[in-house]
Amino acid sequence: MGGCFPCFGSSNNKETGGGGGGGAVGAVKELNRKDSAKDGSIAQSHHVNRVSSDKSKSRNGSDPKKEPAIPKEPTAHIAAQTFTFRELAAATKNFRPECLLGEGGFGRVYKGRLESTGQVVAVKQLDRNGLQGNREFLVEVLMLSLLHHSNLVNLIGYCADGDQRLLVYEFMPLGSLEDHLHDLPPDKEPLDWNTRMKIAAGAAKGLEYLHDKANPPVIYRDLKSSNILLDEGFHPKLSDFGLAKLGPVGDKTHVSTRVMGTYGYCAPEYAMTGQLTLKSDVYSFGVVFLELITGRKAIDNTRPPGEHNLVAWLLRGL
Repeated sequence: MGGCFPCFGSSNNKETGGGGGGGAVGAVKELNRKDSAKDGSIAQSHHVNRVSSDKSKSRNGSDPKKEPAIPKEPTAHIAAQTFTFRELAAATKNFRPECLLGEGGFGRVYKGRLESTGQVVAVKQLDRNGLQGNREFLVEVLMLSLLHHSNLVNLIGYCADGDQRLLVYEFMPLGSLEDHLHDLPPDKEPLDWNTRMKIAAGAAKGLEYLHDKANPPVIYRDLKSSNILLDEGFHPKLSDFGLAKLGPVGDKTHVSTRVMGTYGYCAPEYAMTGQLTLKSDVYSFGVVFLELITGRKAIDNTRPPGEHNLVAWLLRGL
C-alpha cells in the first residue's frame, strides 16, 4: 500500500489505516451516507435480512431512478490488485464444488491457487441477485484497502468483470472459530482454554484497532464466531467487512442506520433504535466471548425452551 494520508490515518505507525488516499475514504463516506437514509428492522431469524429497503422499494413499483445510485466497482484509487474473471475461474478450477469452503449472505467462498504466483487464496463470489451484495462488495474493497492490522484478514484483490464481483483474500488454513466451537465431529478435540483466550485476545486487538487506532473509527457491525478466521497457530483475524461503517466523530455519539447484522449477536439498543455506536461491536464481542466460555451457540433452537438465546439464558441465571 502507499503512504499515509490525512483523512484516514492511524495513531499506530506499524499497523496503519493509511494507503488508499482521501478519495477512497470519501467513497466509503458516501456509501455510509446513502445507507443511513433509512432505518430498517431486524429479522427474527439466525441471519438478519441483508436486503436493503432500496431493493424493496424498486419491487413495490416506485421509480428506481429516485434510488441512490450505487457504483458497480470502486471508483477511488485503491492499491488492491485487480483480477480478471478468467484468472479466478482458473484459480478455483471453474468454481468446482470440491473447492467450495462455505457460503453466506454475500455468496460462496472457494479455495483457489493463483496461477501467476502459486499463492493459495480464498475467493468470495458475490451473489449477483442482490443489490445489497454489491454495496457490501464496494464497502469491503474500500475498507480493507485502507485498514491494515495483524488481526484483520488481508485483501489481496478483487474482480469486477462485467456483472461478476469477486474478492480475493489470504487463505486461512484453520477455517473459522465457529468450525472449532460448534457441531464438532467425534474425532475432533475441543479447543483448550489457552487457545480460546488467545483467540479472544486477538479478536479484541482487531476490534481495538478499528475503534481506537483507525481515524475516523470503524464500526465492524458483524462480529460473530463465523467471521473470526484462524491462521496457523490459531492466530485470529476478523473478516467480512461488507457491513462495516465509519463511526461517529466530533461531538456525535452514534450513527443512524438501517439495522443489519446477525440475530443473536446484535446489540439490543441498536436493534431497537437503529443508533449504531462502538459499543454495538463490544456487545457482539461479549456474545462471542460467551460462546468461547460455554461452548454454546449464540442462537440454538435445538435446545430446550428458554435456552435458545445464549445471552437471555445466562441473564436468567443471574
